[in-house]
Amino acid sequence: MARKCYISFKTENIAYKNHMQNSMHIEMIDRSLNEPIDSYDEDYILNKIRNEYLSDTTVTIHLIGSFSAENRGLQEQRFIKRELQASLYNGQGNTKNGILGIVLPEMYRAIYGDSYNCNVCGGSHSYVGINDSTTIKEFSANHYIQNTANNKCSWYEDERYCVLVKWDDFIVKPEEYIEFAFQKRSHPIADKTKVRPQ
Repeated sequence: MARKCYISFKTENIAYKNHMQNSMHIEMIDRSLNEPIDSYDEDYILNKIRNEYLSDTTVTIHLIGSFSAENRGLQEQRFIKRELQASLYNGQGNTKNGILGIVLPEMYRAIYGDSYNCNVCGGSHSYVGINDSTTIKEFSANHYIQNTANNKCSWYEDERYCVLVKWDDFIVKPEEYIEFAFQKRSHPIADKTKVRPQ
């Protein structure tokens, strides 16, 4: 079934968005904003995106490139932050979207590292760097959802709301990853997401 999707991206990564929209023939209903909203009023932006673009979508596709990090400055990230906040908002006339983060090739080395031996559990984990240096808090806080355990060293799939995939894997089976993000909406972890994480 085709899901209604919204693509959140930085202008520098528009080529990937265009490729998805024009060359991949993904079975989805694209409700993406193709022109930026001409305003600096963050509440206005959030409301307009929520009401006119996201209100009837079910999956937000967030392209994670080298310009998508939290530590690049709030002013520079105001649009993608508002898009993910609107996607995570669950209220009257707007249901929470599934969030699919697609790591673009330029970010593979920054995000995906080698396996390491854990000092907490003694096991082996693969390093995945989802943090303020690689993406915005709206994604990272809802990918690695915090719990009360101070010694948490890894997260299982059912402990993460945001889905993460490499671009090269996504383009092979895009509908599968979109559906996976869609299904997260009805998973118990959906109750633990944060719209405006600190």
